[in-house]
Amino acid sequence: MVGPPSRPLTLLLALAGGLATDAAFPDRGWWPVAFVGVAALFWALRRDGARWGFLVGLVWGLAFFLPHLWWANYATETVPWVALSAMEACFVAVLGAAWVWARRWSWLAGRPWAQAVAFALLFVGVEQARTEVPFGGFPWGRLAFSQADSPLGRAAWLGGEVLVSLLVALAGSLLAVAVLAVVRRRDLVTGAVVPVAVAGALVAAPLLVPLDTRAEAGTLAVGAVQGNVGEPGLGSFANRAEVLNNHLQGTVALLDEVEPGDLDVVLWPENGSDLDPQTAPDVARAIDDAAREVDAPILVGAQEYPDTGGRYNVSLLWEPGAGVVDRYAKQHPAPFGEYIPLRSLLRIFSDQVDRVSIDMIPGTETGVVDLASERLGRTVPLGVVICFEVAYDGLVNDAVDAGAEVLVVQTNNASFGYTAESTQQLAMSRLRAVSTGRATVQVSTVGVSGVIAPDGTLLQSTELFTADQMVADLPLRTSLTPAVRAGDWPGRAVELLALGLLAAGVVSVVRERRAARPAATGDDAR
Repeated sequence: MVGPPSRPLTLLLALAGGLATDAAFPDRGWWPVAFVGVAALFWALRRDGARWGFLVGLVWGLAFFLPHLWWANYATETVPWVALSAMEACFVAVLGAAWVWARRWSWLAGRPWAQAVAFALLFVGVEQARTEVPFGGFPWGRLAFSQADSPLGRAAWLGGEVLVSLLVALAGSLLAVAVLAVVRRRDLVTGAVVPVAVAGALVAAPLLVPLDTRAEAGTLAVGAVQGNVGEPGLGSFANRAEVLNNHLQGTVALLDEVEPGDLDVVLWPENGSDLDPQTAPDVARAIDDAAREVDAPILVGAQEYPDTGGRYNVSLLWEPGAGVVDRYAKQHPAPFGEYIPLRSLLRIFSDQVDRVSIDMIPGTETGVVDLASERLGRTVPLGVVICFEVAYDGLVNDAVDAGAEVLVVQTNNASFGYTAESTQQLAMSRLRAVSTGRATVQVSTVGVSGVIAPDGTLLQSTELFTADQMVADLPLRTSLTPAVRAGDWPGRAVELLALGLLAAGVVSVVRERRAARPAATGDDAR
């Protein structure tokens, strides 16, 4: 009988597992090692003791999140980066402690396959929880977002990132079960070969998912403008109207590829205008002149400052000669990035909180902007999300439920330099295209921008910190995928199953202790 690994080896396994999982994500994108990372955590958590399980999970979480969120260090400083990484790692630590309790469910004993399924459910249940709390959650680093280039990414069409993450976690758990059978040198066929074969089948099965990329309601001719900034980092928006002028020039540059009137809409990124055209007449004139020159509306990213205080992060549809005809305000501002919860308390630890001098206000309307297309003779609903909102499946699904026929992800990655933040975000946009069955354009101030087919294929992309433009005909689609129809039910189901597993484990422990108590009393009497 092979016992659990020693404590030092356990921690080394957790450390290696977290680092391996990070390597599965962009920029490296070695998606198969996500299975290895989960397997290492499963193996490292074989020792008993909830406190030890908490420590093991914390080590794995820190080894994953510290490098994965390195862009936060670039954009701010060390303390916020470490704090964010530690907060997210604590969820994995809770997973480690919870698994020690859950696997004590007597039915799981001696059933390694059942343990693999249970661990996968618990892993994704905790992952789902951290997308919701605290402060609205932070989905960055979900296992699913490592699988944009994997066959597993296609499973997002059926069940969104919840299903994709579940399949990744299950394949990793089965890999750990197989390794354990090899170490024990028994039942090699049923204990090792079969789990590996099943894991391989799980990875390959989504290739059978019927992803449709055909236009169902015509096509939309779009131009996307990546205007660039003068320098990466904190000084990106230091000079008044510099970013605006870059995007104005990029809009006119589209005429090198198309004739005036050929485009249905021109897409600018988040903060494509560093000034609000609704309050600055010179900015309004400049945008209107550019729109008239290309003879197309422009979807402008800007900031609004209402008289009541605060600010909105907005997407404004600017019609030539008419100005703003529709608008979307970001619903989920990023905590600590766009608004500061607990500002006075956190200032004790870092003065970076004062970089956000005016807190952002959440919008209340679903992310749909109605584009009147003269060529198509109808209004085309554009699904719009801004920056980190692409990580939240509910916001995107709501837009598609409300009629969005394409998706536009407007983002500003200037503050993150040459880190992997932009490519991590592009991977999320690719998963969103699959889960919704919608062609998607991610348009950034500095890159990486991309045009994505409804099956997640990256058709065009740009480099970081370059001025560039993209022109594409996007298929307009109206049918709803199973993932969109399911809404938040997959996430809720996994959370409930995870809680059920934990409860079953706790009940088993309580029953065992009660059963042991009379026996002990009898021994004392004798």
